[in-house]
Amino acid sequence: MTGIGKKVPFFDWDWKSQRWNLVVVAGTMLGGYVATHFLSSDSNVAINEITIQKLQNIGIEAPNSKLLPDSLFGKNVFESPKMILFLLIGGLLIGFGSRYAGGCTSGHAISGLSNFQLPSLKAVIGFFVGGLIMVNFIFPLIFK
Repeated sequence: MTGIGKKVPFFDWDWKSQRWNLVVVAGTMLGGYVATHFLSSDSNVAINEITIQKLQNIGIEAPNSKLLPDSLFGKNVFESPKMILFLLIGGLLIGFGSRYAGGCTSGHAISGLSNFQLPSLKAVIGFFVGGLIMVNFIFPLIFK
């Protein structure tokens, strides 16, 4: 879409033939809006007290009747250049990783594993290990 596929073959992808993906993205955003504004409850997410304490130690508050903490996903993150940079880098890494792995985490874990695909098993193990490393080692470094 940006033309980078002409210079880097990895990104040479015919997005015009895959326009339905844009409809899926629009539907996902619309579904998220509907779920948040019309289908959510005021009950707290069940989080272990030790986890809440560890998150508070690095500056992330308890959700308090929200699905996600405001310090990470509230409107105020767009006021901080550091958080905007995190969002941009995270989005690029997710997009690149999905393309490189041949699918997303859910696709590999649900469809790939149910079809006994060895590449999906490898991908899911990689996602899980990467998530553990991120949460236990990198996440505290970023937010301290």
